[in-house]
Amino acid sequence: MTHSYRFISTHRATFGVARLCRVLNLRRQGFHEWVATGATRAATAARENELASEIAEIHAHHHGAYGSPRITTELQRRGQRVNHKRVERIMREHRIVGITRRRRRTLTKQDPTVTPAPDLIGRDFTAPAPGQRLVGDITYLPTEQGWLYLATVIDLHTREVIGHAMAHHMRAELVCDAITLATSRGLTGPNAIFHSDRGSQYTSAEFRTTLTTLDIRPSMGRIGSCYDNAVAESFFATLKTEIGTRVWPTRHAARRDVFAYLSYYNHHRLHSTLDYRTPHETRISYSQHTA
Repeated sequence: MTHSYRFISTHRATFGVARLCRVLNLRRQGFHEWVATGATRAATAARENELASEIAEIHAHHHGAYGSPRITTELQRRGQRVNHKRVERIMREHRIVGITRRRRRTLTKQDPTVTPAPDLIGRDFTAPAPGQRLVGDITYLPTEQGWLYLATVIDLHTREVIGHAMAHHMRAELVCDAITLATSRGLTGPNAIFHSDRGSQYTSAEFRTTLTTLDIRPSMGRIGSCYDNAVAESFFATLKTEIGTRVWPTRHAARRDVFAYLSYYNHHRLHSTLDYRTPHETRISYSQHTA
């Protein structure tokens, strides 16, 4: 209908509105009503274009990773009155698409001579307060100089990466450094639980001693079950999807990008399990509420 009215508007000086409406089998009154609402349509189109520009800006700022749910939440946090259906439509019309995760290869190698710790988490990835229930894992980042290994410690209450370590090796000291950093920052509580897979780094005597010194209890899932440590697995899938680079020229360049991503993830990335808040906001909110 709109295309027909535009055609009539373009050619009415030559053929007249009545003749064009008769040929196109349209009501003249309908055409005149369409002309009368022209200013309103123009204003609506302008608002749509402004919103599309803001959606594109948010999408680019978050490394192209945000889909419509997070973009809708970010717009609402900025004061926009918009629902997810409208955002979905605009993203579809402008071909703005979030990134899809890729699968991750596991690095878990169990030491058959060591008795693993019991599973104290049981796939319950929640925590009543920060610093009580933690999870961790190791992943690898490819560089032209060789692998760079990254170990993380994630708080299950805030989903914040509270500790990490990077090295060109994946010996036990890598995971020891990550949990030690989390404790030195004051982000672990007494008698906390740290949950991991059954990799040899986590079952090592060195790591067990470190946990005992830091007053943290070990917990381990089953071998070969990614669901038993799903939060840690999910974080690495998110990082490798959103960080962008596939192979870094140097380990130094990879370290720099990981540091930047961790800061972004903790302070700026909206988390769906946190009611679309950032991990940092969740921790600060809990501290203020407790105070």
